[in-house]
Amino acid sequence: MASSRRRHAGVGRIGRIGRIRNQAVPRPRAVMALLLLLGLVSMMLLDGYLRTEIGADQRVRSGASADSVPDEVLDGGPFLSFPGGEARTQSVPDRTIVLTFDDGPDPEWTEQVLDVLDENDVPGTFFLVGSMISRHPDVVRRMVDEGNEVGAHTFTHVDLSYQSEARVKREIAQTQLALAGAAGITTTLFRAPYSSTNDAIDDYSWPVYQRLGAMGYTSVFIDTDSEDWQLPGVSKIIRWATPKSGKGASVLFHDAGGDRSETLAALPAYIKKMKAKGYTFTTVSGAQRQSAPDDGAAAAPSGTTAGDAEQAAHRPADTVTRWEGRALLAAVAVAEWTVPGLAVLLAVVGVAVIGRFGLMLLLARRHHRQRNRRRFSWGPEVTEPVTVVVPAYNEKECIAATLNSLAASTHPIEILVVDDGSTDGTAEIAESLGLANVRVVRQENAGKSAALNHGVRRARHGIVVMMDGDTVFEPDTVHHLVQPFADPGVGAVAGNAKVGNRSTVIGAWQHIEYVMGFNLDRRMYDLLRCMPTIPGAIGAFRREAVLEVGGMSEDTLAEDTDITIALHRSGWRVVYAEHARAWTEAPASLGQLWRQRYRWSYGTMQALWKHRGSVTDRGPSGRFGRVGMPLVVLFQIVTPVFAPLIDVFTLYAMLFVDFRASLLAWLAVLGVQLFCAAYAFRLDREKYRYLLMLPLQQLAYRQLMYLVLIHSCVTAATGGRLRWQKLKRTGEVGAPDPAAARSEAR
Repeated sequence: MASSRRRHAGVGRIGRIGRIRNQAVPRPRAVMALLLLLGLVSMMLLDGYLRTEIGADQRVRSGASADSVPDEVLDGGPFLSFPGGEARTQSVPDRTIVLTFDDGPDPEWTEQVLDVLDENDVPGTFFLVGSMISRHPDVVRRMVDEGNEVGAHTFTHVDLSYQSEARVKREIAQTQLALAGAAGITTTLFRAPYSSTNDAIDDYSWPVYQRLGAMGYTSVFIDTDSEDWQLPGVSKIIRWATPKSGKGASVLFHDAGGDRSETLAALPAYIKKMKAKGYTFTTVSGAQRQSAPDDGAAAAPSGTTAGDAEQAAHRPADTVTRWEGRALLAAVAVAEWTVPGLAVLLAVVGVAVIGRFGLMLLLARRHHRQRNRRRFSWGPEVTEPVTVVVPAYNEKECIAATLNSLAASTHPIEILVVDDGSTDGTAEIAESLGLANVRVVRQENAGKSAALNHGVRRARHGIVVMMDGDTVFEPDTVHHLVQPFADPGVGAVAGNAKVGNRSTVIGAWQHIEYVMGFNLDRRMYDLLRCMPTIPGAIGAFRREAVLEVGGMSEDTLAEDTDITIALHRSGWRVVYAEHARAWTEAPASLGQLWRQRYRWSYGTMQALWKHRGSVTDRGPSGRFGRVGMPLVVLFQIVTPVFAPLIDVFTLYAMLFVDFRASLLAWLAVLGVQLFCAAYAFRLDREKYRYLLMLPLQQLAYRQLMYLVLIHSCVTAATGGRLRWQKLKRTGEVGAPDPAAARSEAR
């Protein structure tokens, strides 16, 4: 062990990081982190919007009246337009078929329908859903290039008779944008979802057709419905699609929205049958042109893209519309790639998180049973005096409570207060207490690391306990904390930090986090011999070990993590003393909490980067690099970064996939977390009532912590620096009576 310690003694500092205490917080990076998260959320919302409408979109009314609908429309032909503001219908000429297809394009079924039409040399009119156009633009291009006609079928297949005028316009405009981006055209044809024959128009839907007519659209209904969506069999599809007595018909088929194998089987046979009966096939525009002289309607407009009457409804999209459409298609393509990719990634993250919960529970139980056995001992009882170093900077609210708690210690201690240039009289308060075993030393303001190093150099004893100036100890805390030093291989001991101001919501949330997230973790890392951090609020060190690794480094903002890793690399063992409790004052506001955790997260990343060479260390000193480093990176950086997206995905699934199943899955994960938290509370003998706050913590507090981590990652990735940030203290935390606390826990 000695050679291992010497090999890693004096781990060099990273000059590029340097002194970072006085650097300003790069606020634009917080904006970048938020924009990144919002961008991913936007992609998911876009993907969800493409796949389904939010809420039910099917008709639920029955027996609606049609008092406002003119009789000539109800009894008229399937093509409804409003030339000059007057409603007018047109019929399909006799022995003429207009094949119409709804709900596409679909990359599987529509392509095969187009093959059938091409083989039989007949055109079709496809009423396309805008979201499907956005996802499969190549199918639309083929459709138009082969002489077929296209119409709008809304963007999300929503029943427009239930929607506001603004929603109606948006559905049509978005569909036209998608069409312009895919094929460079727009269309004047429209078919409403869930529509059928003219006599189904009612007082709810009639205003929609009027508005669309005023916008220049021709609404297309049907004469004959194949009802292929019911999968009734090929023979029935053909029979139901056949018009009676040689009349012309607008016939409805579907090329998407489900299994269309029967449609594909019936379509070629139907075409051959109708051709044998003398029928011809055309598009809606073709039928309108043929019927115009008989019905007295205006001739089909000119200016089509292909110069073909069968595509007369098509209009060349202007340059702006084409580029807007291409932008929409590009966004959809990104969403189509991003969402499935994230789904796979988050599934891996989810499995890793659940695996971590299982590992924590298993090892925490083993740690508790091992350390609480009657015969367990680190060795001979440690009774030698120790030095307690209290770094203090403007701690006038807390310093008296801190020192008085130390004065009540059952273990012999020397208390060394290192005043780091306080301007509020902290040093004077410490001296005025008149405690016999307290020494106060002053230094110019140089930061917490410098204060701790000063204290270590001035310490009179071989074991040094370090704590924060806002923390209070129980009388037996120091005694429990130093007992592991009976093992000569132990170089440092982490204590059990407790939140003292837990009466507020924010305090209760942090209390849950400390018990479950920190202390349960430390039990696991202790057994794995790769504990990453000794908490600044309560930790004990061999003085020789601290000096051996060069003292508390100023290279990072997480000096506690930095020195812990350095001790591992020097071959020392770091353990956890669960019975050594310290009560600390947690941040009391969201702003202070953000600043504290931002510093912690960023400092941890600095420490990990500084000690990245540990992954190649060999022997016992390389254990942290082989085990601890991957665990910390995976579970303290990688999985928390992606964790917010798990919540967003849950919301996404609730809105767009299956609300009940998604809710049950979320509740199941919450149940696992609740079980882990309850077990952690049992080990620490804490009151279970605080667990009532866990669901709210998952919904609010956890998201804040994730955003802090993302902010830190962006800062680290962009080379930003961060200053040390002093938190405002109230001095309200005091150590509870141990006997009362144990009685209350039972």
